[in-house]
Amino acid sequence: MNGKTDFSNSTANPSANVVVRLFGEGGREASALRVALIGSYAPRSCGIATFTADIREKLATYFPEIQIDVYAMDAEGSTLVYDRDINVIRADHAEDYCRAARAINESAADVVWVQHEFGIYGGPDGAFISELIDRVAAPVVTTFHTVLSSPSAGQRAVVDHLLTRCARVMVMSQHGLDLIVETYRANRDIVEIIEHGAPERPFGTAEVAKARMGLAGRKVLTTFGLLGPGKGIEQAIAAMPAIIAEHPEAIYRILGATHPVLLAREGERYREQLVAQAEALGVGEHIVWENRFLGIDELLQQLEACDIYVTPYLNMEQSTSGTLSYAVALGKAVVSTPYVHARELLADGVGCLIEANSPAAIADAVNGLLASPDVLLATQKSAYARGRRTIWPHFAQASAALVRNTYTPVPSPVPATALPGLNAVWAMSDATGMLQHSIGVIPDRRHGYCLDDNARALMLMNVANGLSEAEVLRWSTTYASFVQYAWNPDERRFRNFMRFDRTWCEDVGSEDSNGRALWALGHTVERSPLPELRDWALQLYGEVAGAMGELANPRSMAFAALGALAVMRSDHPSSSKLIAASRDIVVKSCEMLANLVKNQRRPDWAWFEAVLGYDNPRLCQALIEGGMQLDRTDWVADGVETLSWISHCQTSALGTFRPIGSESFDLSTEWKPFDQQPLEAQAAIEASHSAWIATRDARWVEHAEQTYQWFFGANDRGVVLADLTTGRCRDGVTPRGRNENTGAESILAFQLGHYSLSTLLRTTRCETSAFEISKRTDLGDKVEGHNPKPDTHSSPEIARRSF
Repeated sequence: MNGKTDFSNSTANPSANVVVRLFGEGGREASALRVALIGSYAPRSCGIATFTADIREKLATYFPEIQIDVYAMDAEGSTLVYDRDINVIRADHAEDYCRAARAINESAADVVWVQHEFGIYGGPDGAFISELIDRVAAPVVTTFHTVLSSPSAGQRAVVDHLLTRCARVMVMSQHGLDLIVETYRANRDIVEIIEHGAPERPFGTAEVAKARMGLAGRKVLTTFGLLGPGKGIEQAIAAMPAIIAEHPEAIYRILGATHPVLLAREGERYREQLVAQAEALGVGEHIVWENRFLGIDELLQQLEACDIYVTPYLNMEQSTSGTLSYAVALGKAVVSTPYVHARELLADGVGCLIEANSPAAIADAVNGLLASPDVLLATQKSAYARGRRTIWPHFAQASAALVRNTYTPVPSPVPATALPGLNAVWAMSDATGMLQHSIGVIPDRRHGYCLDDNARALMLMNVANGLSEAEVLRWSTTYASFVQYAWNPDERRFRNFMRFDRTWCEDVGSEDSNGRALWALGHTVERSPLPELRDWALQLYGEVAGAMGELANPRSMAFAALGALAVMRSDHPSSSKLIAASRDIVVKSCEMLANLVKNQRRPDWAWFEAVLGYDNPRLCQALIEGGMQLDRTDWVADGVETLSWISHCQTSALGTFRPIGSESFDLSTEWKPFDQQPLEAQAAIEASHSAWIATRDARWVEHAEQTYQWFFGANDRGVVLADLTTGRCRDGVTPRGRNENTGAESILAFQLGHYSLSTLLRTTRCETSAFEISKRTDLGDKVEGHNPKPDTHSSPEIARRSF
C-alpha cells in the first residue's frame, strides 16, 4: 500500500496538509467544505469502491469547492496500489481507525461521510468502524448501502451505534428509509433518500455500439457486476434454451470478475460450475464471459450494446444495486427479480418484474420483449426517462446539499461584555438550594441537590453583577446554608448528595466535592461583597481546613489549594490566623502535583496523570496560583507548561475550543471528542486567567476568549448552548448536536466562565500599567521568558479580584 497515508505507520504525519482556521479570521466561504470520505475505494474491485470513487469524482466535477479527502479501507494481505493522495486504512487493524480519526480531526474536516456495508470494515460484524466515528469531531453522515430487516445481534449493535453518532443518514430507497426508521428507530428528520447515481449517455445508441463490437444483428442480453452465487446467474443460464428456441440470434453477455472474497475462498469454482451448466444445456456458444473488472468507460460501451438487462438476484432484501441504476439510466429494458431496489426503480412500467428462482419466468419476459419491438422500445424509453432522476449531475447536487446541510459554520463571536441574566439560576433554586438536574428547562426534583452545585452557586453570588444587596443576601445565605448543613463533623467530611425531601444520600461525599466546598469557602472569604458572609465562610473554613488537608485525590487537592490560596490572598482581618493551615494545604497539594508532572512527563506527554479526566485545567491552575503566592517559580513553570499542553489538546485544527469529552475520561490516547461539557470550558477560561496574571502572555487572553465562544456555537456542532437573556446553558455538545437539558452545573459553568473572562478583559484594558509589560523579573525569565506576577503588595485589589 503506498497511498497518501498508511496508518500502519505510527510515525506518519497525517496532518502535513492541515488547514488551520483560527476563530475570528472569517473562516472559509460558505460553499467551501472539506469532507473526509470513508469506504472501500478504487482500485479495489467492489461496488462500494466504485461508488465511493464516483462520489469524489462527481463532486469534483460539479462542485469543485468541496474538497474530498479519501480514507480507503483495504483488505488484509492486499497488494493494491492506491493513488498517492489516498489515505489507506487496514480493515482488520483497530489502531488504524484511531489514527485515521486523528488525521481527520487534524485536517479540519467539516463533515465525515461513511459508506457502510457489511463486509468492508474489520472486527465482529464490522464493529471497528466505531473506533473511528467515536473519535472524529466533525459531524458524521452515513450512507447505508444495505439495511437488513432481520439483522443478527452483532449487526444490529453496529448499526444502532452508527445511528447514535450520525448527524444525517443517507439511504437509496424508500424501503431503506422505512426500515431504518421503523426497525432501527432512527430519527426520521435526519434520514434522506438519495438514489444511486448513474452515468448520462444519449438514448438509442445500441445498434451503433453493437456494430462497433461485432454484434450486429444479435439480440443482446447482459448482466454485469462481481460474480457470486447471490446474483442468480444460473437461473438466467437455465432460461437460455427457451430464449434461443424463439430467438436464436440472442446472446447473453456476463460481464465482471468473480467477487474477490469468493475468489480467495474457493477460486473460480462457481464460474466453472456456470460454464459447465451452459455447456450441459447446449447454450455455451450463446454466452460470452468477460472475466475481469471493467473500467467505467469500457463498461458503458458494453452496456450501450445491450437490449435487455437481466438481474436475477436471489436476495429480495437488496436495497441498492448500482448495476441496475446504470442500466436504467442508459435506457435498457430490464428483466429483474423483485428485490427492494428493483421494485422501486422499475415501478410504473419502467421494467419487467418476475418471480425469483424461475428460469421460465425469465424466458417468458425476455421472449415477450424480443417478440414485440414496439413494447421493447417503449420499455427502454420509460427506463431512460426514469434514469434522468439519477444521472450524475442530480446525484452530485443532492450529495453536495447533504454535506452542506450537515455542516454548521462557526457563528460570529459574542462579546463577553454582554451580561448574562440570572433567571435560569433562580429557576433551578428553592429554599433548600440549587437542584442538580433538569429535563429540558424544567428542574428535575427526582435527583435532588448536591454540594458541588451549591458550592458553585455560592461562588457565583460572590461575583455576579447587577444584583441588589438584598438579592445577594437572600441567595448567598441559601447556598451557604446548604454548604453549612453538608458538613458532617462526626465524619470530618462534607456530604454531597441530598434528596428532594432534604435527607442525605450518604454520610461522606466524594473527595472532589469536599475539595470544592473548601474552595467555595475560600472564594467567599476573598470575594463576597457581604462582610457577614465572609465572616461565616472564614469560621467554617477554619473548622474544616484541617480535615481537607487530608485529601489525596489530585483534583480534590487542587480544589482545596485554590480555596486555601483565596484565603491567603484575602484582606479579611482574621484570615492571618489561618495562614499556616492554608499554606500547609497549598504546599502539600502543589508538591504532589509537581511530583506527578515530573514522574509522568515524557516527550509527548506533559501531564500529571497517565490518563485525562474532567476539570483538567484546575491542576495547572492550582500550581500557577500556588507558585505565584509562595514565590515558587518552578511550580508556575510546571503549571504553565501543563496548561499549554492541555490547551493544545483542547484546540481543534479550526482554532476552536474542543474540550476532552466525557467519553474520554480515563483514556490516555486517541481521545473521543464527545460528550463535551460546559464545566471544561469554565476550567479552561479560569486557568487561562491565572496563566495570564503569571506570564502576561496575550495568548492566554486569546485562549480564554476562544473558549468562551464555545458556549455560542464555536464548537464541533455549531450549536449555541448559552442564552444571555436567561443565563441558561445547555448540558453539552453531543455527536448529534446539543444536549437540551439545562442542569445546574452547566448554568453555573457558563455564568462563572463569563465573569472570569470579563474580569480578565477588564484587567487587561484598565490595569496594564500595574504590571508594566516591559519589565522582567526572575519569575518571568524562568517561565519561558514571560513577564512576572503582579505586585500583590502595591496592588492588593487587583491581586485579590483577578482570579
